Amino acid sequence: MQESLFEEELSLEALSAMGNPLEQVSALVDFELFRPSLEKALLCEQRKSPAGRKPIDVVLMFKVIFLQRYYGLGDHQIEYQIIDRTSFRKFLGIRTVHEVPDEKTVWACKDKLAKAGVFDSLFDDFRRMLDAKGLSFNEGKIIDATFVEAPRQRNTRVENAAIKEGNGDSLWNDNLHKKSHKDIDARWTKKRNEDHYGYKGHAKVDRKTKLVESHHTTDASVHDSNIIKPLITEKDKGLRLYLDAGYAGKEEEVKACGMRPVICEKGRRNHPLTRKQKKRNRKKSRRRCLVEHVFGFIEGAMHGSFVRSIGIVKAAANFALTCLVYNIFRYIQINKYQSLLLSCKG
Repeated sequence: MQESLFEEELSLEALSAMGNPLEQVSALVDFELFRPSLEKALLCEQRKSPAGRKPIDVVLMFKVIFLQRYYGLGDHQIEYQIIDRTSFRKFLGIRTVHEVPDEKTVWACKDKLAKAGVFDSLFDDFRRMLDAKGLSFNEGKIIDATFVEAPRQRNTRVENAAIKEGNGDSLWNDNLHKKSHKDIDARWTKKRNEDHYGYKGHAKVDRKTKLVESHHTTDASVHDSNIIKPLITEKDKGLRLYLDAGYAGKEEEVKACGMRPVICEKGRRNHPLTRKQKKRNRKKSRRRCLVEHVFGFIEGAMHGSFVRSIGIVKAAANFALTCLVYNIFRYIQINKYQSLLLSCKG
C-alpha cells in the first residue's frame, strides 16, 4: 500500500478515536498557568550574549517533564520517545526533530527546578485552579503514605553505620565521582516481611474528589503516623480525618490540629478485635480506602512510585511532581464523569 500524504493526520485521528489521554489533557488544562513559576526559576539569569540558540520555552520543557513522569521514562528515553511518537510531538507542539530537547537539557532543567523547590510551587498553582473551580469539599480528608523506592546502595557496614549516625557527608571525599552517586538520605525499612529502601511519600487526599491536597516526603524509616501535622491546613479544621490502624494512638494529635479523627481500631496480642470493632473498621475503611485508588493510579498508570535521583531534596521534588501529574489526570476523570452525567440527564 502507498503511504498517504496525510499519514500524520490519519494517525492523530486514530489515536483520538482510541482515547488519546494527552489530547484530553491538552483540551482541559492550560499549561500557561505554570509559566510565572517556571520563568521565575529558569529565566532568572541574564544571558551574556544574544548569540547562540535561544532558550527552549519553559512551558515546553515542563510538558516534557510531565510526559516523563506520567510514562515513567528516563532522560534518554524521553528524548527517544518524543522523536518516535506522534502523540508526544502533537502534545508538545513540536514538528521537527531539531526542536526536541536532548536528554542533558531535560536533566539540567529538572535538576534546577528540583533544587529551587519549584515543583511544590507548580503543585500549589494547580491546587489554586482546582479550588477556584469548586473542587474542594468539606466531607472529610484522608492521610496515608506510600513507599518511593530508590536505587539500592552497596555500602560496607562501616559506611552504613556512619550514614545512620548522620556522618555520611564525610565519606568518599577521596573519590568525588563515587560520592555523587551515593544516597546518604535514603533508608531501609521492613513492612509485612518485605524490605524497602528509599523514601516515603505522605499525602492528604480529599475524600469526595480523591484529589491530593498536600504532600510531604521523608526517608522510608519514618513511620506513617509521625507525619500528620505537616499535611493539615487551616481549611481542614472541623473536618473528619480518616486514617488506617497504623495511626492508632494519634487521636489527640489529630484533635490538636483541629480535626476529628476517624481511625481504624487495631488488635493487640491476646486482645484480638471483637466482632463490633471489626464491623466499625469495615465502615471506616469504606471511606478511608479511597486513598488507595490514588496510590494505585501512581503505581499502575504512572508506572510505579520510584525515584532515580540521589538525595531527599530531589526525592521530595519527584513526589511533588508525581502528585501534580496525578491531580491533572484526576481532574480529567472528574470532567469526563461530569460530562457523562450531563449527557444522561439530557
